[in-house]
Amino acid sequence: MSILFGTAGTSQSFAEQGYKNSVQVPEYTAKMGLDAFEYQCGRGVRIKEELASKIRAQAAVHGIYFSLHAPYYISMSSLEEEKRLNSVDYILQSAAAIRALGGQRVIFHSGSCGKQSREAALEKALDTMHRIVAAVDEAGFSDIVLCPETMGKVGQLGTLDEVLALCGVDKRITPCIDFGHLNARDQGSIKTKADYAAILDRMGEVLGDERASKFHVHFSKIEYTTGGEKQHLTFADSVYGPDFEPLLELCYERGLSPVIICESAGTQAEDAATMKRYYQSLGK
Repeated sequence: MSILFGTAGTSQSFAEQGYKNSVQVPEYTAKMGLDAFEYQCGRGVRIKEELASKIRAQAAVHGIYFSLHAPYYISMSSLEEEKRLNSVDYILQSAAAIRALGGQRVIFHSGSCGKQSREAALEKALDTMHRIVAAVDEAGFSDIVLCPETMGKVGQLGTLDEVLALCGVDKRITPCIDFGHLNARDQGSIKTKADYAAILDRMGEVLGDERASKFHVHFSKIEYTTGGEKQHLTFADSVYGPDFEPLLELCYERGLSPVIICESAGTQAEDAATMKRYYQSLGK
C-alpha cells in the first residue's frame, strides 16, 4: 500500500457541492483528489448492513480506502470493569462495521487516567487490549487492524509510548499517530523535521516491523491550553501547529506508506488535498 490521503468525515464543501448522503462520499472523496475516508462512529456504531454495502460498492468504483473511528466513549482504562468490558463490545461492533464497508482499520481512543496513576491506567488498558484481541479472534475478525490513537489532552491515556505499549500486545495492533494531538499535549513540541524524526524513530525502535512504515496518521492544526487540546483548526491558522511539510518530507525520504487522515475543522478535504499535492511535488 502506498501513502494515502483522506479525511475524517466530510468537509463543508460536501453539502455545498450538492452531495446529500453517505453513499456519495466515495465519489466526492475521489473528486477532491483523495484516496481514503475515515467513517465516523464516535457517537455509536449505527450503520446498517444495507447502507454499508452500498458505500462499499461505491468505494470500490472510486478506489477509496475506508477506515473507521470507533465510539469516543471507549474506556479501556476505566476503574469500572463493566466499562472496560463494554469497550470490548464497542470494538467488536466497529470491526463488523468496517468489514461491511470493505476496510480493515479501526481507530480508537484508549480512555483517560481518571483518579489513578498513568501506570495503573495503562495496566488496565493493556489487560483490556488482550481481551479485545481474544474477542476479535473469536468473532472471526482476526484480519481487522486495531489502531489505538495518541491523544491531545494531558489527562488522557495516549502518549506516544503508551500507544506503542498497547501495540506490543499483538502484531496486528498498529499505531494511529495524531501529530496534532502530540503537539497539543506537549505545548507545541513539534516544530522541526528533527521533532518528527524523533517520533518516527521511536516507532521504529519499539515496533521493529512494517507497522512503523504503514502506520495510521491523524493530522490537523490544534489550538491548545496548559491542559492540552482545545479545538481543531484549519491549515489557514498561522498561530498553532504543527506544520505538515516536514512530516511528508520524511515520509518521502524514508519510503514510508502511512494512511494520512486530515481532521481540519470543516476544510479537511481541501487541506488533505494540499498535503497530497505537496507530497507529490517532492518527487519532481
